[in-house]
Amino acid sequence: MSISYPELFRVFGRIGLLSFGGPAAQIALMHRELVEDRNWLTEGDYLRALSFCMMLPGPEAMQLATYAGWRLRGTGGGLLAGMLFVMPGAVVVLALAMIYAAFGQVPLMSALFVGVQAAVLAIVLHALHKVAKRALKNRLHWALAGAAFIALFALNLPFPILILGAGFLGFWLEPKTNATSISPVGNLGGQALRQALIWAAIWLVPLAALALFERGFLFEIGLFFSQLAVVTFGGAYAVLAWMTQAVVQDKGWLSLAQMIDALGLAETTPGPLILVTEFVAYLAGNGVGGMKTGVMAAGVALWMTFAPCFLWIFAGAPFISRLESAPKLSGALSAITAAVVGVIANLSIWFASHVLFGEQSLIEVGPIRMAIPIWTSVHPLALGLAILASVLILWRHWGLVTALSICAGLSIAASLV
Repeated sequence: MSISYPELFRVFGRIGLLSFGGPAAQIALMHRELVEDRNWLTEGDYLRALSFCMMLPGPEAMQLATYAGWRLRGTGGGLLAGMLFVMPGAVVVLALAMIYAAFGQVPLMSALFVGVQAAVLAIVLHALHKVAKRALKNRLHWALAGAAFIALFALNLPFPILILGAGFLGFWLEPKTNATSISPVGNLGGQALRQALIWAAIWLVPLAALALFERGFLFEIGLFFSQLAVVTFGGAYAVLAWMTQAVVQDKGWLSLAQMIDALGLAETTPGPLILVTEFVAYLAGNGVGGMKTGVMAAGVALWMTFAPCFLWIFAGAPFISRLESAPKLSGALSAITAAVVGVIANLSIWFASHVLFGEQSLIEVGPIRMAIPIWTSVHPLALGLAILASVLILWRHWGLVTALSICAGLSIAASLV
């Protein structure tokens, strides 16, 4: 099937502009546009590509769009589709970050973000429900989710170790089956190696240039988000707790309230939620050197976040048709997804503790280290808005942007009263 570039631009531009609501909504939108309405991909092609993208670090919906463009028009089509999926949201997030940096501490803006933060808690619970429903298929998966939760909540183990451990267990515990025979697809090894080298250079040469010539804040931003790009399994929610700890506690680039606000604002924009990295980088850069440094830091974060996505797809896309013949690889994916449920459960409790309560007490017993909220420090308005958002999103199935807008509006009204 030969699809013209103008037609690709029109369709993927529409997808990029309408890609609100997180990966579930974005994947459903692409299915309707590419499989149901236009028959550009078959159902089997789409599902195999989705399974492959879910095994990769980074935003699976953006990578799925990149694969679809590659399948239709080669590397040029993949670049066009992937960039159109990201750029509308990136422009909006940068504008919001600049507004937030300038006016975020105004009382009215602070009141708005009380409502945004409360709605974000409901959104995270919604993500937990959807991922758990899809991922926890047997006792092993439940055990992995529970172990991941305990490892993060009580033992503070590093997130990448959990992901690698879960994948290793899933790979080795998956029973052996007879592989489906498939016909060879050309020189896949040579093609994959060539694409991997090209895109590794595109990704890492700018980082090396920063290391050689800048050796300061921008290099630190580039190095941090490059590391983040290779451990973002399970989407932005899964890695958010680890990223927040590094950004807030270890590096001191943002306050905890700013980090929560960043996620809330990223929820209101089109494109992948991992665009929150752009917001974080702008605020960090603005704090170091003003608007100019903020814009440069945001650009570095975008490059280091999304250049690896093109590497994974262009090097791995030719192998997607062989995914069904690799049950152990699918077993590793299932185990990682199960562990992500525990990661998001920990994130839910972390959010609830900091959004709904003003103080926490630290409990330390041997290797156990847990922050427990002090119940008398509860914020009644935030609690009420969080309950409202949970009802709207989880029970009434309202859109995320609508629920965010309602909670923000009620919070502003309460502050004015």
